[in-house]
Amino acid sequence: MKILSAVTCAILLGGTIYWGTIVHAQQVSERFNGTSLGSGGGVDAGACARLASLALSNATVTSAQAVSAGQFVPPEGSKEAFADLPAFCRVAMTLTPSHDSDIKAEAWLPIAGWNGKFQQVGNGGWGGSIQYGALADALRRGYAAASTDTGHLGGSASFALGHPEKLIDFGYRAVHETALKSKTTIAALYGIGQRLSYFTGCSGGGRQAFMEAQRFPEDFEGIVAGDPGYDRTGESFQLVATAQAALNNPESRIPPEKLAVLHQAALDACDARDGLKDGIIDDPRLCKFDPAVTQCKGADGPSCLTAPQVEAAKKIYAPLNDPKTGKELYPGFEPGSELLWTGTAGGPRPLAVADDLFKYVVFKDANWDFRTLDLSQHLAMAMKIDNGVLSATSPNLKTFVGRGGKLIIYHGWGDQNVAPRFSIDYYNKVESVLGTSQVENSVRLYMVPGMGHCGGGEGPNVFDTLTPLEQWREHGTAPKEIVASLITKGTVVRTRPLCPYPQVAQYKGSGSIDLAENFACRMP
Repeated sequence: MKILSAVTCAILLGGTIYWGTIVHAQQVSERFNGTSLGSGGGVDAGACARLASLALSNATVTSAQAVSAGQFVPPEGSKEAFADLPAFCRVAMTLTPSHDSDIKAEAWLPIAGWNGKFQQVGNGGWGGSIQYGALADALRRGYAAASTDTGHLGGSASFALGHPEKLIDFGYRAVHETALKSKTTIAALYGIGQRLSYFTGCSGGGRQAFMEAQRFPEDFEGIVAGDPGYDRTGESFQLVATAQAALNNPESRIPPEKLAVLHQAALDACDARDGLKDGIIDDPRLCKFDPAVTQCKGADGPSCLTAPQVEAAKKIYAPLNDPKTGKELYPGFEPGSELLWTGTAGGPRPLAVADDLFKYVVFKDANWDFRTLDLSQHLAMAMKIDNGVLSATSPNLKTFVGRGGKLIIYHGWGDQNVAPRFSIDYYNKVESVLGTSQVENSVRLYMVPGMGHCGGGEGPNVFDTLTPLEQWREHGTAPKEIVASLITKGTVVRTRPLCPYPQVAQYKGSGSIDLAENFACRMP
């Protein structure tokens, strides 16, 4: 009799899912009239179709169909970007963990060539859709993969009005339930559970990643959290403060062409502080940039900023401080990010991810005026309403790392949506809880010079974090550096190593500054 190797897998008895430590493959196949669904090596279309009758607790399989190689077409687009996909079993599910839940999820399971592992992919912003592109990337690597719409359709938080259970689904429950049900589906199709599970996400997906490590440390053995918007409430105050600085007074708004002036001044002041003048601010903390150097000496013009515009820039760079004690609460944005401020300070309202939090969750008023937000009056109220549903701020990762979990965090120094020092602050708090040795064994933070929010910017911003995570979790090889590339018109024009914080990439003194091999990770 074949025994499944999964640590946690489903036992199908009497049409109900029970959770245990091991399960006989025969018990799975008996639920399907004695027909074995397959093995890790490959399955047929019939085995996939039979998943439509899979019984799940508080969930329903709405469709299960085999998709031929290169034939997947997403609901909103062409199949062109998916033409290289291998054949897979596409399983759609509706998850209903509460009376008001309507969570859509999909699991994509390779018909052949499964690598024996599971990867779940995250969502940005307020979620609201299945992430087909990320599912495709995971499938190409041989993973069984899953994604959820987080319990609603569309990228707005308007779903939260009058629906507290749906807010919980978005906050953390949809991702967790998708992981559980996807693992059950994997065991049913292949006759064996996954040997390892990974989660990858950026921005809102980084928040989901933190939530998983903190709330559900047994769901995944490895996690990648990019530019993590883990403190949804705190970051939203910072983003609204940014909009207030630029938009409360019409004269304070900095037009796009003047953002370029401000950015060049920041480069002039900060670029060479790392020893290289290469168009990238390696570590903005080393430079005290005063935007007043851009202020017009006389009349307003395209190559200078007015006094109100300079004052707005100062506020955007500045942290938010407690009005009573003066203590820093939330970090500001960094010199070098200016070219990306059009979405956060260009108006007419704050970035939607923050705007919606206050409109639909905190004040429950779609017509809320962002100019009325007051840190001293509203912070405590907003945090009480959040109550850990949206924000994943706990530095206690003892359970996650105690079972061998590995966490890779990365954050662009030029991030215009989530202030980069949020990740440094979190890393330092984790280190204070776990200790330096445990953090070195289980957590890595990579700060990415010149990169914007989850990509973009002027620095090398294309890199692979999943392979280093696999090597770390599966072979014990901790990632010392990750090579990032800057790609222009399809051509790699620069590579640099990303170094585990607090190390930085330092030029060795000879060779091209556009080649990663001429840099070494060293303590600053």
